Amino acid sequence: MMKKILLFVLVILTSGIAEAQQKHVFSLGKSEFLLDGKPFQIISGEMHPARIPKMYWRHRIQMAKAMGCNTIAAYIFWNYHEQEKGVFDFKTENRNIAEFINLCKEEGMWVLLRPGPYVCAEWDFGGLPPYLLSIPDIKLRCMDPRYMAEVTRFVGVLSEQVKGLQCTNGGPILMVQVENEYGSYANDREYVNALKELWVKNGINVPFYTADGPTAFMLEAGGVDGAAIGLDSGSSDADFEQATKQNPNVPSFSSESYPGWLTHWKEKWQKPGNDGILKDVTYLLEHKKSFNLYVVHGGTNFGFNAGANAFTPTQFQPDVTSYDYDAPVNERGEPTSKYYALRNLIAKYVKYKIPNVPKPTPVTEVAAFNMEPVNTIWNELPTVVKSAQPVPMEALGQYYGFILYRTKLVGRKSGTLTITEPHDYALVLLNGKLVDTVYRDGGKWTVKLPPSDVKDPQLDILVENMGHINFAQYMVDRKGITDRVTLEGMTLTNWEIYKLPMNDQFIASLKSTENKDFHDGTFFKGKFDLKTVADTYLDLSNFKKGVIWVNGHNLGRYWNVGPQFHLYCPANWLNIGENNVTIFDLHEVAAKTIKGVKTLE
Repeated sequence: MMKKILLFVLVILTSGIAEAQQKHVFSLGKSEFLLDGKPFQIISGEMHPARIPKMYWRHRIQMAKAMGCNTIAAYIFWNYHEQEKGVFDFKTENRNIAEFINLCKEEGMWVLLRPGPYVCAEWDFGGLPPYLLSIPDIKLRCMDPRYMAEVTRFVGVLSEQVKGLQCTNGGPILMVQVENEYGSYANDREYVNALKELWVKNGINVPFYTADGPTAFMLEAGGVDGAAIGLDSGSSDADFEQATKQNPNVPSFSSESYPGWLTHWKEKWQKPGNDGILKDVTYLLEHKKSFNLYVVHGGTNFGFNAGANAFTPTQFQPDVTSYDYDAPVNERGEPTSKYYALRNLIAKYVKYKIPNVPKPTPVTEVAAFNMEPVNTIWNELPTVVKSAQPVPMEALGQYYGFILYRTKLVGRKSGTLTITEPHDYALVLLNGKLVDTVYRDGGKWTVKLPPSDVKDPQLDILVENMGHINFAQYMVDRKGITDRVTLEGMTLTNWEIYKLPMNDQFIASLKSTENKDFHDGTFFKGKFDLKTVADTYLDLSNFKKGVIWVNGHNLGRYWNVGPQFHLYCPANWLNIGENNVTIFDLHEVAAKTIKGVKTLE
């Protein structure tokens, strides 16, 4: 009897291993995708592991599945995994890409992998590492050998993480995207085809696809030999006919169908509503077209990771910290009316059973607590770097945060000061007193310096990096002062430069000071207690412009121009008992309160 039981257990275990390692063939038919030789409709929801706390990865995947999706699309942000040149991180916090992909498999979901190297995604520098900008004449997203050398290294390292997770090896990855919306940027066909070959050489053997707008010139410039054609977005016969004209021998699909949209600072929240996406998805389902919802869940641009847009030389549109995106699953993981509308629609067309919607994750309010000014940036300046002219922060090996430029005024001492160019938001101080602020957007980069009775007046320019441009033609976007400063036409020289990346180590070591004569650039500290931990939003409406850390974790930027005043703080960054909060505010100097609320708005 015991032998029979052991034999039965062995059979069960063996069949489980066989199922876990079952290999599949995903291929491109002439007009449709094939999984193990049978037509397969991709119904994908996109989410980005870097924007989601790791503790919620499974929950968010389950939310997409319960909306009717059978696939997860995921961008990989190169600069999130290689923050320092040559040092890759696929282990800490929410960086374990292999674990995320395996969770998709455990939940019965396929994966569309979108590894870049450029991804856009409203993420800082479109996912490219800003250390590339330390090369003065670097050319991006083309066959520039210096750029391609770094790309080659990245592809090799990332391939080791994901190649074993392809469906051909028993994993969930069905396809890999080559570059991203390249036809909106350039026309180097040698480059995009070289990227594909790089992946192939590094063991990627599933099909490839591209993603471009449904116009002839974009599809031609961004196309890759033998790759499926993704349309951003595809929602009509005319869109798909464009893809067929580009290549009639591969299938096309809507690689980005948009349930929501991104929001910049100074805008109203973008809320496209339900009608448009329901119309698009109805068309796609009725015509049995595969599609990917960008995004099913957005998450958060924690830290300094939010990007920016610019479509003219003087335009600058930084993205807010939240990546809620008005998506079906909101920033905190809750289903919206859009979620249920799409779930009901998809259920009418698919043959598989859609599971129940997962229970919501806990959320709490935090009672108002005091934030007291404790120090100022002017007391915490690091070792000086001397330079004849201002140089951008990337030239000094800094890629995020703030940077201070200081000089003495000799000759000209008042009049029209012009900063060429301030990237992105600058405080101009004369002898320690604020004269004015300069914001990059719009190209008005002048300030009137008043006369001073000081013999050699001190000029300070404190510049905030608000995110590297992530899309279109102005992506070579160095931060700080990118050229020069003139006063009534006289070029100012002999600068002292102070790097202020505001990294977690700096914040952890920040001390209080007895000298309370603070001005612009003030640090605040406060604390609150919790009996149980749960998600919350911290209401920053009493503050002006800056960055907030909770227990050493950077929640992101805030700015009282709106629309975002509440910053998401996930439960995994909170403690039972005491929680410590630090703020760096460019303009506020008086004690203020913060409270915790349950919603983004």
